[in-house]
Amino acid sequence: MTTIRQRKGGKVPEADEDQPSEEKNVKSKGKILSDHTGGKLWNILSLTVGGIVAIFLGLLTSVYVATLHENDLWFSNIKEVEREISFRTECGLYYSYYKQMIQAASIQQGLHGLVYDNKTESVRTINILERMNVYQEVFLSILYRILPIQQYLEPVYFYIYTLFGLQAVYVIALYVTSWLLSGTWLSGLLAACWYITNRIDTTRVEFTIPLRENWALPFFAVQIAAITYLFRSHLQPAQERWTLLAVFVATFLFSLTWQFNQFMMLIQALALFILDCFDILPTAKVTRLYIIQISGLLLVCALQFFNSMILGSLLISFNASILIARTIQKNLKKGSLLSRLGKLILHALLVSSLTLLVNKFIKKILNLESDEHIFKFLKAKFGFGATRDFDASLYLCEEAFGLLPLNTFSRLSDTLLFYVYVFVLFPMTVTAVIVALRNLSCSNQALEKMEECTISLKPDAAYNLIHTVLFGCLALSTMRMKYLWTSHMCVFASFGLCSTEVWRLILKCVHLYTSQRTQVIKYLIPIITLLYILYKFWPGIMDELLELREFYDPDTVELMNWIKSNTPNTAVFAGSMQLLAGVKLCTGRTLTNHPHYEDKHLRERTKQIYQIYAKRSPEDVYRILRSFSTDYVILEDSICYERRHSRGCRLRDLLDIANGHIMDGLGENEPDLKPSLYPRFCLVCSFSASLLNSLGMCSNFLLIKMRDLKLLWYPEILTIYLSVTAASPDYNNKYF
Repeated sequence: MTTIRQRKGGKVPEADEDQPSEEKNVKSKGKILSDHTGGKLWNILSLTVGGIVAIFLGLLTSVYVATLHENDLWFSNIKEVEREISFRTECGLYYSYYKQMIQAASIQQGLHGLVYDNKTESVRTINILERMNVYQEVFLSILYRILPIQQYLEPVYFYIYTLFGLQAVYVIALYVTSWLLSGTWLSGLLAACWYITNRIDTTRVEFTIPLRENWALPFFAVQIAAITYLFRSHLQPAQERWTLLAVFVATFLFSLTWQFNQFMMLIQALALFILDCFDILPTAKVTRLYIIQISGLLLVCALQFFNSMILGSLLISFNASILIARTIQKNLKKGSLLSRLGKLILHALLVSSLTLLVNKFIKKILNLESDEHIFKFLKAKFGFGATRDFDASLYLCEEAFGLLPLNTFSRLSDTLLFYVYVFVLFPMTVTAVIVALRNLSCSNQALEKMEECTISLKPDAAYNLIHTVLFGCLALSTMRMKYLWTSHMCVFASFGLCSTEVWRLILKCVHLYTSQRTQVIKYLIPIITLLYILYKFWPGIMDELLELREFYDPDTVELMNWIKSNTPNTAVFAGSMQLLAGVKLCTGRTLTNHPHYEDKHLRERTKQIYQIYAKRSPEDVYRILRSFSTDYVILEDSICYERRHSRGCRLRDLLDIANGHIMDGLGENEPDLKPSLYPRFCLVCSFSASLLNSLGMCSNFLLIKMRDLKLLWYPEILTIYLSVTAASPDYNNKYF
């Protein structure tokens, strides 16, 4: 309250003394009220404009990827079989269950067909809802059946438009996360622009539409946005409850739609664990997030008929071990710096040991071996011994599971994203290390003192920092996982470029800090960056949208049409996992194997089926195929004469090594490998078919009926083949 000193030399009447004071009080209160009202209106205006921009950019991205998909395939003009073939490998398998539900006589019959499925794996009935994450296809098919849209929208368009619509959710979530971190929607605008201009490295939805990650990553982005909001200070209890609910729903949907959810959330739990150990995050909120992860995963487990792979996940074991370790080790956050470091090391060792013990116990009880190929792959990938395991070698030899290519960074640098990311990451990491050490040192101080120690690194920024570092390590080691990192890179870089805290830190380091300069830079630099991106990439985007192509795969179309026209509905087909997924989708025939590889029995079955590309006797191959009730086998030139991979990584090489046989072609072999007594099965079949001028379906495929299989291996034909290859050793190698 303002007071006025009485004048010297005269007595002012009481009424006159009070009057100026009251006037000034009224003016002061009016000014405060006016400023408060003006600030509130400005916040509402900023929120409205920022929200409209977020929705616009989300819809723009959705339309953009949908247009690219149409322009690339001419999807609206091609035949139904061509549309289905465009869903390659496992994408076709997942879409086939949506198609199956649509074509079922009723929803109940459709669900029964999924729960008691005997067409995905011959001579075996499996529960698709247990084995695969296809609830999204089930939900979408039911929605399509009950909505009055059948006359206006084909089922395939309803499906792909839903996926493209989720891209809008994805971009809005990234936008909101960046906005929450920086405090300005300009940051969200920059994040969305970077996501779009770096599309090659941030998403592949336009050409792998049904892939599980395209369903899951939008929900993962929503979860990250909700966690970012949760770690803001001074949240009201009601706000915190609603935020936790949003985190739970997003976590549940993410877990329901992708089989690799447990590994992504394990990295997330590790990030929370690290930050909690160093007092950078509030322990109570971190504990709630651990519980949300466990409960979300268990709910998915129940919906998937208690899938044992979920129960045996490292995430459940890790989170449970943390909660157990806390009850064993108390007073972790008390003591001197050295004392606390010692306690943290012991705590980390205890949690690690408990995790391994709990996980081993669960797997022993459940007799779980579904995910053992992943750990074999990781062991070989990170140099803990070479492996001849066929399944692990399949992953090791795939480019998608190799190291992140260096040209990725050149593409990200063209848009300035990588440069800005490193520019923001370095000072933030240094700050996090300093704050962590300071927190450990001031652990015995009062709570207010600890808050002073952590004020330079907010909890929400700290979480996103460790998130981007850990997922960056994952992307660098495994290229397929780069989409988890590059999208968050857009968020993190844009946040740093628009953050008052980051610019204050940088300007203080170079002794140029002033409040006004910080405010100017945090808006000026992002605007210049946006103008640069628009100037450089807008013409290219417009040209890309004008580029028209068309789907063209006549050999596969001919194969699918022949199968539908010339084979019974009950026929069983053997072949490569990738091709058989298309056979199921396009023809509805029964398969011997398929690309969903998270089952030990299926992996063993696939290795047996693939002996058609190995050096095995015709009797062995015939016996294997008949054990799975095979009626037809499809041989592919692209596998039998493969040149895409180097020697040692071709499928036939992996089979030779697993069978103990010397590989084809020039090069070294391990000393214990021996020559096979038989030529390669697929080569002899191909030679015989060309000699007999029959059975060849088209230039890339050879479809053989089981009753004709022995015809191709008549001794006379085999003798001719061996004489030809002996006279011309390069006969087969010319294809290699």
